[in-house]
Amino acid sequence: MLLALFRHIIDEMADFVEAEHRDEFIIEQQNPIPLVEVGQHLGSAIEQNASTTKVANIIFSSASALKASDIHFEIERDKTLLRFRLDGLLYDVLRFDTKVYNSLLNRIKLVSGLKLNVIDTPQDGRFTIKRDNADIEVRVSTIPSEYGETAVLRLLDPSAVALKLSDLGLRPDDLEAANLEIKKPNGMILATGPTGSGKTTTLYAFLKEVNSSELKSITIEDPIEYHLPGIEQTQVDEERGYTFAAGLRSILRQDPDIILVGEIRDLETAETAIHAALTGHLVFSTLHTNDAVGAVPRLVDMGIKLPTIGPALNLIVAQRLLRKLCDACKTEMMIDAATKANIDKFITSLPPRVAKPDKISLYTAKGCDKCNNGYVGRIGVFEMLPAGDELEKEIARDLTEEAIRKFAKSKGMVSLQADGILKAFAGITTLDEVERITGPIDWTC
Repeated sequence: MLLALFRHIIDEMADFVEAEHRDEFIIEQQNPIPLVEVGQHLGSAIEQNASTTKVANIIFSSASALKASDIHFEIERDKTLLRFRLDGLLYDVLRFDTKVYNSLLNRIKLVSGLKLNVIDTPQDGRFTIKRDNADIEVRVSTIPSEYGETAVLRLLDPSAVALKLSDLGLRPDDLEAANLEIKKPNGMILATGPTGSGKTTTLYAFLKEVNSSELKSITIEDPIEYHLPGIEQTQVDEERGYTFAAGLRSILRQDPDIILVGEIRDLETAETAIHAALTGHLVFSTLHTNDAVGAVPRLVDMGIKLPTIGPALNLIVAQRLLRKLCDACKTEMMIDAATKANIDKFITSLPPRVAKPDKISLYTAKGCDKCNNGYVGRIGVFEMLPAGDELEKEIARDLTEEAIRKFAKSKGMVSLQADGILKAFAGITTLDEVERITGPIDWTC
């Protein structure tokens, strides 16, 4: 007993000594395995008093193989719950001894530059997971809770931003509209939606599409999540006065052609970004609104003068992420008479620019050993509101969201939900998933 304990202590000491000499973990590539098997494998390793390095390797390699976006450690009275976020939803993996978690947390804090002796104050850091094909950057957040520190690790897999514009899930008509707007030499393109809706991935795809060796592209982000070759990226540092607004002003003195502002949070940043868009720069940014039509009233609420919004804006994109059906187990469903009537009404209401589906098939999620409850991966659903003179006149006449929405619909904008329904017709997702993300189905949208 004492010998086993001594060996365990020696292993832990070796882990920490090794960690002091690098700011990363190293994992092996593996094929995805069901979550229940991850829990069993991890539980078996913990029962055998595996070292902190082995426990971490099992967790990180499994999360990487399953393409988890986040790892959650939630400390309870007697145990710690490990959960993975897969395709936007959280799944329980294992409850295990909190002593094991504390050793693991100390290791994570050490490699991510957090203070080991600080447990009653939130901390943020980052480290690298090394793997054969591409490293994963990990953002770490810890907060104090009732029974100790909880931690959330965001896994930033570079394959997430390897997508081209054509890979995002845009319909052909929206893809054509986006290509038209991003090729303009100046103006602003806004991506809107809640946290985790894929806005950054979309803007990166836009940026990569237009960037070239003849142009200078600079970003200001908080934080830099993914590194883009050929693009200068800067990071907000509010303690040193490098805010979005201050950074953007400095960037404008660097003679850029294209600017990406991670987020418009305040009037000063909004004014500077709009000024840049009006003076010969192409500006990409994000704004937290529920949909595309809400972006204009939001800018006005911030204090932006109405006459500058129309001329500055090129395009407003709203988006969400829907889970995609697993091709191995999705099951086609019968379409009853009532649903058929709703589908016919929906197809009739689509604007002329949208290609009508030749065949409509609806599927249900079944679930198999290759997926998460019938789904694998996610795809974007979008609504696009082109700006310009007509929008400028409309918002000058009536600034309410309802008026802008009617105007947008008259110009052929397809709503987020309608785009999701079209993807359900194509067998990409389910109507249940569309409803989960966008609300009750309105067949007249």
